[in-house]
Amino acid sequence: MYLTRHETTTGPRWALDNQFLPESFSLGLLLQLPASALSGFLEAIPRGEAATGALLPPLEADHEVWACGVTYLRSREAREAESTVRDVYARVYDAKRPELFFKGLGWRAVGQGAPIRVRDDSTWNVPEPELTLVVNSGAEIVGYTVGNDVSSRDIEGENPLYLPQAKVYEASCAVGPGIVLTGVESLRDLPVTLRLTRGGQNVFENTIHTSQIKRPLEELVQYLCMEMPFPRGALLMTGTGIIPPHEFSMARGDTVRITIGELTLENPVALR
Repeated sequence: MYLTRHETTTGPRWALDNQFLPESFSLGLLLQLPASALSGFLEAIPRGEAATGALLPPLEADHEVWACGVTYLRSREAREAESTVRDVYARVYDAKRPELFFKGLGWRAVGQGAPIRVRDDSTWNVPEPELTLVVNSGAEIVGYTVGNDVSSRDIEGENPLYLPQAKVYEASCAVGPGIVLTGVESLRDLPVTLRLTRGGQNVFENTIHTSQIKRPLEELVQYLCMEMPFPRGALLMTGTGIIPPHEFSMARGDTVRITIGELTLENPVALR
């Protein structure tokens, strides 16, 4: 099953498998159900006409997006190379407790085709393609979408305490194009491909698999929900294993294309 959220003349509206759901449908209410009940609940909902309208990020204004750091070996190596405090990344990679941080609220997220941004006070900016888990109120993984944890590497590298500024700013959180509702087993070895184009030319491309995430996906969710309830569900980015070379920086006017499994999220980089 595939959920998308669309812009319409009457406001945002959800669709299931490309057919509009009733205007009263809410992802937040759906994610209050246990995973075992989702399919039956959705199958019982009447569907309307074929979905039209621009795609919006597949979450609602009050949903929280969280993210994990240093879950791939490649990410640990890159962070060590760029940071003035290198051992902190080796320690978190090997630690029992994962790194988790707040990425944004639903109303700040951008979706398919919407521009992402680079900070004006940063000179080294990268996209971070990440399998993004959809988690229900019971801390169960019920599906996934594509996430782009846009980051300013020079700001984080200067001091790890600057991570919120490197990670959380206007149009730095992209998710979409929709949500594939599926069990966690289907997410353990998905290909993740990042492609950047500039002036119509491919300037960077790489692929990794989610099987290279060091920690079980359930463990990441367990720590997220350990002391914090999400009564309407949440989204969790699971870290990146694709790091462009040191000399590469995303530039205004670039296009970022991320494919994870059957989903592709594409965003231009805003010109200002």
